[in-house]
Amino acid sequence: MASSSPIPLLEVQNLTRRFPGVVALGGVSLKLARGEVISVIGENGAGKSTLMKILAGVQTPNSGQILLDGRPVTINSVPAAEALGIALIHQELNLCDNLDVATNIFLGREPRRCGLIDKRKTYAAAEPLLQKVGLDCSPRELVRNLPLGRQQLVEIAKALSVGARVLIMDEPTSSLSQHETDQLYRVVKELRATGVSVIYISHRLGEVKELSDRVVVLRDGQNAGELQRNEINHDAMVRLMIGRDISGLYQRPSHPAGAPALEVRGLRTPVHPRHELNFTVHAGEIVGMAGLVGAGRTELLRVLFGIDRARGGTVRVAGQDVRLHSPLDAICAGLALVPEDRKQQGLILEMAVRHNLSLASLRRDARSGFLDRGKEGAITEEMIAALRIKTPNDRQLALYLSGGNQQKIVIGKWLALKPRLLLLDEPTRGIDVGAKQEIYRLMEELAGQGVAILFVSSEMEEILRMSDRALVMHEGRLSGEVPRGKLSEEAIMQLATGAAKH
Repeated sequence: MASSSPIPLLEVQNLTRRFPGVVALGGVSLKLARGEVISVIGENGAGKSTLMKILAGVQTPNSGQILLDGRPVTINSVPAAEALGIALIHQELNLCDNLDVATNIFLGREPRRCGLIDKRKTYAAAEPLLQKVGLDCSPRELVRNLPLGRQQLVEIAKALSVGARVLIMDEPTSSLSQHETDQLYRVVKELRATGVSVIYISHRLGEVKELSDRVVVLRDGQNAGELQRNEINHDAMVRLMIGRDISGLYQRPSHPAGAPALEVRGLRTPVHPRHELNFTVHAGEIVGMAGLVGAGRTELLRVLFGIDRARGGTVRVAGQDVRLHSPLDAICAGLALVPEDRKQQGLILEMAVRHNLSLASLRRDARSGFLDRGKEGAITEEMIAALRIKTPNDRQLALYLSGGNQQKIVIGKWLALKPRLLLLDEPTRGIDVGAKQEIYRLMEELAGQGVAILFVSSEMEEILRMSDRALVMHEGRLSGEVPRGKLSEEAIMQLATGAAKH
């Protein structure tokens, strides 16, 4: 348990971090005692990752200070953080799988003899670290041969090898089995007993309750509250996470649902092959898909668009069974996907607006294998007008447009094909308020025309505002469905964290 020393091992005072147009952290403070495990929780976008990156030296704050053993310190790089005894274990493991365990632990810091790496000393130094984290494998074992849970323990051993006194763990169990998760719990508790302090980030509130001496809750980049050990329970955590007033949130009028546009039965994705998904989306309906990071929402959309192959199940579009072995199969069936990352997956930034808008229609509009410039011009003119794309002309490079106008181009290229079903993955991420309203208006217009819309969003207000009903995912499962009349932030968060099923 936590030390009774009045001086915290680590203290954060009024940290602020701004990005263009966004305040990621607005005066966040926290304290961490020696041998204490605190969990930092909050909704997506609450500022958890930004705070941890600052502590680990990946980013620097605009203002505020960090104290270690009561003295102010400057952390302007990862090596500076490690020199102070602060180590971050990322959700995506940072290991070289072609190297052995010992080499990964000491990579860049290997014991040397006459200028050469001393393998014998490297292996010998790795042994006590592996014992400390409970990893019963040879230090000569290649990392690629270890299951993911054991690779996570190698990361912890690596952090301990630099003398970490503060271990930051970001979603450490997101890809682990229950057995591997239990082993990680044991290691965290043993580290606490030896005086190592742990900052634990997780969306899984059950494990937060299991491990934490205290819980610090962030909301919208600010401290929202704190729970002591005897106060930690699911409802209290959810209440602090969602505690903003949303009573005045605008509710769009719903459209009458038509015939089923998409029917999914027993669908199993490659990422969560053990869980079958079953749901229906009707013509003219806007269905929001909520869930926390890692719930499997994006993976589902990728399967529906033929990017990844399903492990089983059936998909029907407009009453017809379809085989989705490629995006071309999905396009031919009347599906369109606006991906989460528009710059990497939705646009060719170095190409003109007109060329981006006509990309999806090239196969349909080609004449004897050649581009029909007349049709390309007509599509461009129609979409620029319909979506109100602000561009000097249609030959402007997409690179130089705002994020909102880039998003409209990604949507416009698919609307040119007149899809039956529009899949939207985080449709308003990274765009300003005005552009969001334009996207919302467009979604309403499309639903009014009978287009079925299935959209993924991490913004709770967006789910509540735009959904005729919400499907909620939790760890690869469809944990429940909330009809429009019962849509609330608390109802969705209960399902998203696995506390309830509707």
